[in-house]
Amino acid sequence: MMIVLVYIGIILAAIVVTFVAELLIVGLFPGVSVPKQYPERKSRLLQDKTITRTGYRKDIRFDVKGTTVSAWLFLPEAASSPVPCIVMAHGLGGTKNMGLDAYAVRFQKAGIATLAFDYRYNGESDGDPRQLIWIPYQLEDYAAAIDYARNLKEIDRTKIALWGTSLSGGHTLVAAARDRKDNKIACIAAQCPLLDGTETAEEHVKHMGIKHILRMTGHGQRDIIRSWLRLSPHKIPIVGKPGTIALMANTDAWNTFLEIAPDDFVNEACARIAIRMDKYRPINQLSQINCPVLLQVGDNDMAVPARVVNKAQKLLGQHGEVIHYPIDHFDIYLGDNFEKAVNDQVAFFRKHLMPITA
Repeated sequence: MMIVLVYIGIILAAIVVTFVAELLIVGLFPGVSVPKQYPERKSRLLQDKTITRTGYRKDIRFDVKGTTVSAWLFLPEAASSPVPCIVMAHGLGGTKNMGLDAYAVRFQKAGIATLAFDYRYNGESDGDPRQLIWIPYQLEDYAAAIDYARNLKEIDRTKIALWGTSLSGGHTLVAAARDRKDNKIACIAAQCPLLDGTETAEEHVKHMGIKHILRMTGHGQRDIIRSWLRLSPHKIPIVGKPGTIALMANTDAWNTFLEIAPDDFVNEACARIAIRMDKYRPINQLSQINCPVLLQVGDNDMAVPARVVNKAQKLLGQHGEVIHYPIDHFDIYLGDNFEKAVNDQVAFFRKHLMPITA
């Protein structure tokens, strides 16, 4: 019996040593890099339109654990009393200057304030390493932005709403479930939201192939190991052309970023997020939400499978409203699809933040 235990111990020790050696090789092997990809610069039609129609916008800053966050505050003109406020941030790799003003101006014209912010480590916010996308940190940023909005004299603290898209669509759901203030979140609008990272990862395996997934996993491991050793981050493109290494390597993502990304857009991110997304499951917290929720889903969206949407609708029960659009994940940001989606959002927010009383 003792000999068997010794052999088992030797085998386990060998497995541990092999695993540690593999991690060190992945993290430290020299010369591993990913070619950078630069979206071609073209006319930013969405930005051109929104800049000319932007109303009163105030640049603001607030701290999250000692790091400064950059934000925009859109206030309705000539508001004589505290107004409702929507807190919003962009999705995976996005920043506030990638079209969020187009939404904020619509809400502003409806009499609702909007606080749009950049996550720490991204955009105009501070923080190192740059281009770090880390879900726990982004949830902290949402919570801090909510608190900041609640304490503004221009804002009705009992009418704080959340808006999110893609990854941040999932953030809004988790943020609302975690919010423990006396005045709960009033309502949520989440377009093409990440509801279940595990289910989305399974869809990616089907469409992208296991070889691509394994390559992405290797890059994610390299970056996180280097972070443990306090070395410089290993970065990969946020968006890329099909067949390349990028967080979103497909034609729809590439073309949409061509339209909405500003000239100073930094197309790279710390690769560690590639091995975190599949573990993010906002759907598991839906039962803790007790405010109205609008889910706007594309019926052709691989990232939001129909079975997940159906499950989410059941979990939300009477709090949930789902609007379907015959579009893909990235179609919602531009043209007629944007108009339809934002008009539905305005109607939803007016209903729950500015109800008409008899």
